[in-house]
Amino acid sequence: MIEDTEFRRVMGHFATGVSVVTTLRADGHPTGLTLSALASVSISPTMLLVCLDRASETHRAIARFGAFAVNVLAEGTGEALARRFAAKSDKFTGVAFRSEATGAPVLDDALAWMDCRVVQALPGGDHTIYMGEVVAGDACPGTPLVYYRGGYGRLAP
Repeated sequence: MIEDTEFRRVMGHFATGVSVVTTLRADGHPTGLTLSALASVSISPTMLLVCLDRASETHRAIARFGAFAVNVLAEGTGEALARRFAAKSDKFTGVAFRSEATGAPVLDDALAWMDCRVVQALPGGDHTIYMGEVVAGDACPGTPLVYYRGGYGRLAP
């Protein structure tokens, strides 16, 4: 079996978009984290999946709330948001957001967003794979933030 550090190094060569997944805690306060484990699953019905570490507060909140929003980050403003939501600090202080269909927080600065209702949760090692039915979403013009080999970057035309 491949070593953890080698697996990380090899997977680092896979460029991915950067997003923030958000939801509400039991006390009604927003929570979220930076995420690259995201994939489209189905067009009919509209579904996507996100993979979250079972030890995270956001994981527990999604399990309880039953909904989440995926906020795709843009180059420019996205890196600061990615770093903020990857930290253990108060992530929402000074961050503008709103509620859409499910009530999960949608970041105002997102390049694109999808509001999802959890339809299935599957075990995936030390993570849970949350399957979400996309009930609302939108996108605006711009270029996505990408993550590659441990750093943030942009797409070149």
